[in-house]
Formats: sequence, C-alpha cells, structure tokens
Amino acid sequence: MRNTAINKQVQDNLTPDDVLTDLLAGNERFINNDLEEVSYLDLVQQTTTGQYPKAVVLSCIDSRVPVEQVFDQAIGDVFVARVAGNFENEDILGSLEYSCAVAGSKLVLVLGHESCGAVKAACDDVKLGNITHLLANIMPAVKKSAKEIDGDNTSANPKFVAKTVENNVLLTIDRIRERSEILADLESSDAVKIVGGVYSLQTGKVTML
Repeated sequence: MRNTAINKQVQDNLTPDDVLTDLLAGNERFINNDLEEVSYLDLVQQTTTGQYPKAVVLSCIDSRVPVEQVFDQAIGDVFVARVAGNFENEDILGSLEYSCAVAGSKLVLVLGHESCGAVKAACDDVKLGNITHLLANIMPAVKKSAKEIDGDNTSANPKFVAKTVENNVLLTIDRIRERSEILADLESSDAVKIVGGVYSLQTGKVTML
C-alpha cells in the first residue's frame, strides 16, 4: 500500500520522461483494473503544508475522463486544469506556468478524448450563449481537419471528429509553446516536456500523439 506523498526531493529527481513513463504505467493499471492501493488519509496529512506534483494535465471537463483515476494517481501527484475542449487560454496558461515554473512539475500533458462533445459542437459550428466563444478556440482544429478528411465535415462523420480531436490537442500544444515563453524556455532546457494524448472512452487507454 502506498502511504507516502511526493516530496521535493522525489520531485527534483524526476525527469520529464520518468513522469510520462509513470503516468502511462498508471494508465495500464487502470485499463487492467489493477489500481494501486493508497492510504489517502496519510497523503492528506502529509500534503497539508505543501505539494510537489510531478505533472500538470490539461483535460476536458468530460465526466467520463476522471484524470487522476485514468492515470492511477493520488493526492499530491498531479495538477489538473479542465475546460471543455481542453484548449489553452490566458488563465490556463497561467495555471500551467505556475505548475511548472513555481511548483516544479516536469510534464505538461494535453489530454483530448474520443467523441468529445465540445469538439463535435465546434464541428457543427454551434451558436449558443457563452459556448459560442468557447468553441471558437477549437475552430482552428476543425478547419485543419477539413483539409485532411474527405466526406462530411460535421459531427456526423466519426473520422472527422476523431481527426479534429487529435488536431485540437496538437494545435493546443503548439499554442502553449507560442504563447508561453516560460514554458517554451523550460522545455528547451529539458526541464519540462510538453506532450499530448487522446483517451479512449471505449477502452480507457491513453494513446500518445
């Protein structure tokens, strides 16, 4: 049973590749229904005075993608930023910068997921209240996919939706590097790695892009 939270020494000794390997190993445990047994009360008590998460995950708000469980992580292990469509904006960028530059996380993982409702809505150019503004962040991925996928360019085409989910992750990573000098510098010095993946609702598996 795990009863020890990550401390600064453990965090300092991790590399970005170590963290990615750890998250993917956790995802394998999740897929195999072999989750690590954890003493959560011990971790609660150990993290009251500080935290040293190893990664920050930018994910969708979808209730079917519980990030900590998907990667078999516990209290104090990961930061999670969530917004419908898992894209970056100024507030998300600030959160990612805090996670890495201030709190010492070694990995930024942008996590899209199969059949994303926000992506489908963007594919269909939905107009509805504040959702319209939100979906504008995903439209670059829709336009990119329209040049790459034949057939219907709406949510009625599963291949178009799947490609747009992938493109949205990849374009978000590009914009994180472009819009955050802090994160770009950390990545160029190998202190941080910025990566992306897609979660399968059918299998629970995260496939890296």
